[in-house]
Amino acid sequence: MMQRAPYSLAELSLYFLKLGSIGFGGPVALVGYMYRDLVENRHWITEEDYKEGLTLAQLMPGPLAAQLAMYLGYVHYRIVGATVAGIAFIVPSFLMVVAIGWAYVRYGGLPWMQAAFYGVGAAVIGIIALSAYKLTSKNIGKDKLLWAIYLLTAAFTVWSESESIWLFLGGGVLVWLVRAPPKRWLGKGAAPALAALGPNAISSGAVATGLDWSLLAQIGAFFAKAGAFVFGSGLAIVPFLYGGVVHDYQWLNERQFVDAVAVAMMTPGPVVITVGFIGYLIAGLPGAVVAALGTFVPCYLFTILPAPYFKKYGKRPALVAFVDGVTASAIGAITGAVIVLAERSISDWMTAAIAIVAAGLLWKVKKLPEPALVAVAAIIGLLAFPATH
Repeated sequence: MMQRAPYSLAELSLYFLKLGSIGFGGPVALVGYMYRDLVENRHWITEEDYKEGLTLAQLMPGPLAAQLAMYLGYVHYRIVGATVAGIAFIVPSFLMVVAIGWAYVRYGGLPWMQAAFYGVGAAVIGIIALSAYKLTSKNIGKDKLLWAIYLLTAAFTVWSESESIWLFLGGGVLVWLVRAPPKRWLGKGAAPALAALGPNAISSGAVATGLDWSLLAQIGAFFAKAGAFVFGSGLAIVPFLYGGVVHDYQWLNERQFVDAVAVAMMTPGPVVITVGFIGYLIAGLPGAVVAALGTFVPCYLFTILPAPYFKKYGKRPALVAFVDGVTASAIGAITGAVIVLAERSISDWMTAAIAIVAAGLLWKVKKLPEPALVAVAAIIGLLAFPATH
């Protein structure tokens, strides 16, 4: 029997509306906020449910933070909760990037973006580095096997600048084989849970209505493919989008694409919401809506379809061991992504100082709001960028 929720559906939607409106720092920071707020502070979600959600979000293709939000909504309110949490989390940042897209088109670009992002990017590194540290210390502990998986995945992510689903699965299988060999559990009831993890469970495309049917259909198909076949955090979708948007379809030029990524990093909510900005530049509001639907509908389906099996079989020793292994691998990949991003964002002594001070302030001042930190970093960037360049 499903445990009674210690919160209402309205409270859940308000939380994710707030997180989607002020949650800066990208996927690493966002999953950290969810853990801090829902597990540690409010006790709405158990440690086990959070770990299951994080594992499912890493196993399935699509943006990490959005899928975790959907799963946490599913925990007590099933499909309705997943739908409410997903919409509440995504809509605020979608509206913001559409508004910025309108200003971008109307006023001919964002010449101040590079200077502001100079400071914001460095502060974001500090925020996500601290989040990665907390996830690591909480979930890896002193287990040598988990540490080995964690370090291997982190090193691979730094080396390849990408994330591998095979490392996630491999980490889970290794811990499963060590802690709970197959002979102890594998039976008829386990087959559906394993089958549900398959990356080819379902894919979806957006159906567009509006101005240019052929263009909207192209946008829907392309972004559905991005949402259905890109694994890991929202940051992992950037190289895929670059190849299609700039090179294959030539919808945007290099400068516009860089601005799109900057907009995504400077707005709260999921980083992958940059698809709304890109869609707007291609085909206005219809393009933004179709691009967002094409990206998020597949990840929504990839969350709610396997979720019942995670809930039903999640307490079995073998699946618990598998979850621990995948979680260690997932956090390793997140930590590796922090290093990769730092190499690109920390370019001189000023950005290094901003990142260190941001992390230090968040460490010492427990209730310091991240949006205020990001705003100050943007101002520092606008002032310091001309002098350092």
